[in-house]
Amino acid sequence: MTIDRINPLEPVQPGKKSGRGGQVERGKEQDSISLSSEAVEKAELYQSIKLVAEAPDVRIDRVAELRAKINDPSYINDTIIRATADRIMDSFGLL
Repeated sequence: MTIDRINPLEPVQPGKKSGRGGQVERGKEQDSISLSSEAVEKAELYQSIKLVAEAPDVRIDRVAELRAKINDPSYINDTIIRATADRIMDSFGLL
């Protein structure tokens, strides 16, 4: 008994090469992208938040300046104490 093929084509056909050979055609049109003003604002806000989060919490120069003032005996006087008390009262809305 012999078994004949149903389809006359070979089961595995060799790949055919196109004449292009992997070359890419360069078109005259270029891709472009545009961002809405809302997207630009959000990107700027995100960048600002990121910079603030990465910034150090302590300003060394300001701390050194305040230490020098506090260590100076002539700095703390009644005028400074009253001004500081007034600021504290203002912050609590008591004045």
